[in-house]
Order: sequence, then C-alpha cells, then structure tokens
Amino acid sequence: MESKVKLFGHPIHPMLIVLPLGLLSAAVVFDVVGLIVDDDVFSSVAFWNIAAGVVGGLVAAVFGAWDWWHIPRDTRARRIGLLHGAGNVVVVVLFTLSWLLRVGQAGYEPSVPAYVLSFGGLALALVTGWLGGELVDRLGVGVDEGANVNAPSSLSGLPSDAGTASSRGTGPVTGRR
Repeated sequence: MESKVKLFGHPIHPMLIVLPLGLLSAAVVFDVVGLIVDDDVFSSVAFWNIAAGVVGGLVAAVFGAWDWWHIPRDTRARRIGLLHGAGNVVVVVLFTLSWLLRVGQAGYEPSVPAYVLSFGGLALALVTGWLGGELVDRLGVGVDEGANVNAPSSLSGLPSDAGTASSRGTGPVTGRR
C-alpha cells in the first residue's frame, strides 16, 4: 500500500520521524550523562531536545495519521498501525510531562519522576519503532507498489517498474542470477 502523502516521490512520515526520535533519544543520553558528571549543561540540552522532539513528533504524527486513515479496514496493518500511532502519542505525552516537570527548575534539572517519564518514553518508543518497521518491512505499508531492485529514481518521473523485465512482459525481476 503506497503512502498517500509524498515529497519528491517518498513518503513524508518516515522522513519526519527520524529527527524527533533522535532528539528524544539524545535527551535520555544527556540525562544519563548529566547524572554521571553532575553538570546542569546536560540537563539544559536534554530539556531543549525534548521540546524540539515533541514538536517534531506531533508534526510527524499528522502525516502518519493520514497514511493510517488510508490503510484498508479489517486488516492486520490497520491494527498494527493503530498500536504504533497510539503508542507514539503516549511517547509524546510521557516526554511532554517530563519536560513540564523540568520547567522552572534551576538548570532544567529533572526530578526522579521526570527521569522515569523520559526513560519510559524511550522504552515505549523502541516498541512503537519496531511496530513501524513491521508496518513497512513486513506489511508493505508506505511502499511503492512497483518497488523493485531496479526501479528508476523517484525523481525521474517514471513509474517504479519502468524498464524492468516485468514491465516488458518477460517475467519478474528477482535480482538473482
């Protein structure tokens, strides 16, 4: 099932999730380093990473929801997509709450509950990331219908099966010799 919202021939949602996931993961790393070295600079970086990661996650969610809405009903992909999306909403809520607990603290120093929320958010993000991978790699959600190992560039304007043996009627291209 091909993604419904694309930029230069590629689905937007997977492009957008990389930055927020990286920022939120890095926030946890900075929190751990801050605990070890006892320096407020790391807490401040984690605070701003969370802020940007939450905003980026919300933007990515819009495109993910649009793609989910177009998955056929009563399919495993629709159910997995719902778990993926709902889980990511919880991830954003957990990090938002962690961020709110840091507001007004000297050096944005996190409390124990703020740590627990962000660490829990990252753990859940690992699960929802796996679910996203299941959607794409196993269930083919967001994958161009004609994708193959010899497909032309998405910038060429040609259909993905143009120029392959299957498009000339000589059988499928398997990539094997």
